[in-house]
Amino acid sequence: MSADGDTDGRADDAPESEAISPYTLQHEDASETRHAFWADTVADRVEAREPDEPIVIKGGISPSGVPHLGNVNEIMRGYFVAEVLRDRGYEVRQVFTADDRDPLRGLPRTLCDLEGNLVDLGEVDAGALGRNLGAPYTDIPDPFGCCDSYGDHFATIIQDSADALDVPIELVSNTDLYESGDLEDVTRFVLEHQDRAREVLSQYQDKVDEDYVPFNPICEECGKITETVTSVDLESEHATVDYRCTDMEAGDQTIDGCGHEGTATLREGKLPWRFEWPAQWQLLGVDFEPFGKDHAEGSWPSGQDVARNVLEIEPPVPMVYEWFTLDGEPFSSSAGNVILVSDVLELLEPEVLRYFFAKDPSKARDFSIERLDQLVDEFDRLEAIYFGEIDADEDEQAFAERVYPFVVEEPREARIRLPYTFAAVLGMTDDPDLREEIARREGHIPDDAPEWAVDKALERVEQARNWARRTGNEFDYELKRSEIPAHDFDSDTEAALAELADFIEEGHEPDEIQGEIYEAAKRNDVDVGDFFGAGYRLFFDEDQGPKLGPFLAKVDQEFVVDRLRRER
Repeated sequence: MSADGDTDGRADDAPESEAISPYTLQHEDASETRHAFWADTVADRVEAREPDEPIVIKGGISPSGVPHLGNVNEIMRGYFVAEVLRDRGYEVRQVFTADDRDPLRGLPRTLCDLEGNLVDLGEVDAGALGRNLGAPYTDIPDPFGCCDSYGDHFATIIQDSADALDVPIELVSNTDLYESGDLEDVTRFVLEHQDRAREVLSQYQDKVDEDYVPFNPICEECGKITETVTSVDLESEHATVDYRCTDMEAGDQTIDGCGHEGTATLREGKLPWRFEWPAQWQLLGVDFEPFGKDHAEGSWPSGQDVARNVLEIEPPVPMVYEWFTLDGEPFSSSAGNVILVSDVLELLEPEVLRYFFAKDPSKARDFSIERLDQLVDEFDRLEAIYFGEIDADEDEQAFAERVYPFVVEEPREARIRLPYTFAAVLGMTDDPDLREEIARREGHIPDDAPEWAVDKALERVEQARNWARRTGNEFDYELKRSEIPAHDFDSDTEAALAELADFIEEGHEPDEIQGEIYEAAKRNDVDVGDFFGAGYRLFFDEDQGPKLGPFLAKVDQEFVVDRLRRER
């Protein structure tokens, strides 16, 4: 959920008798019924209101820049609640607003094209953006020239992200809602009750005074949004406001107004954010909306107050979710610490990513590209628990049974999952037949496996290889399988290699193999560095490579032993 910059001033709570805490999951008494899945707890609260159908679940974003994985949080949290309610037999709509009538308040340092490629601001027409500071996103030309506007460009990426995860959102443009007149009635209502609106909002924002009018026209002269309304005419058939185009404060900078004085209809502007959000609830009939913790302490208290005491509606069931980090750091387009859904789906299956978002949203988490193998292993364990293939405690079993059907397209027991790091090892060779042969020989593909399951399993190889290349980890090498690289070892090195081959053939753990590399070198008076170099030469035709012991433990044993003996 996004705001249009209307965040200054106080963020007091609504009167305690009416206030709804958005910390639905953080409270121990959140539900009398203890559910294995958090979305069931939220669904209970929605269901308790006896809502009309279709039940409406909403999210939203201001399409101001790169729509990264963190922005998908809101889509996925809403999705799981929607799925639970559908599972209970309800008709559900999941709408997602592109708050694209918000003004551009600053120049982003990084943008991305529709394919998800990040580009610096200098690689596009930055001048066009600079000239449009203060204008609505949908009135700014697309810097890539492929969509109708700047706002439409980034809204398209959000829609593509939802589609890639098979989440059926209805993307709603705020600009369309204003221009079509859908928001006109509620906007008129707010202006008809502007005294009450001022009184409510003054509890949350110090800048609200007796001259404050809750409407921001778009200047017909310069195209920027202005906050200065000088008079309101609600008596004529088409209500209008008179305005003066004044400066806009945007963080630590000021966007100059042009000084023009004009008249605008209610379709030629927007409500301030703290009124616009509740207006969306009313227009769309929203029953539930998740949002980040910034809104839990800011917009939510005023939003529910405006809903009840200005619009005279009941606010939706709220839920605050914790943000997550990317490799331990906050998401930041300017710092380049972002990843898009399209990028992630080159590294793992959609069901694994859906599983990540199925975890408890009340807990902060890290999405680590470096340790993506751990996330995949977690998902594989969930799947194995669901099918009764491994033992688990009662809580794990209950969670798997409830969640797994929501994260996969269809539960299929005959599926095959290659261990992610093993798939990365297979990715070190380009030969698809050899990949399958090794996977079969190592027991990861049963003889009676259906063809669809084999094909699906081997797709993970390319994903794991992409992961190795993106992170530059120990699997980012080309394993020389087809022939032994040229080498010239002395007798002591050959003796040490033979001992290492015997040791590996006996069957040992990765750390034990790593230790044996040192010991075999010492026993045969071979320099340890030179001995590691011999291993890298045999397997990669390189002078250096990954940590050798753990790597050799992951490669199929027969091949490793034969190569150390220089037999193939």
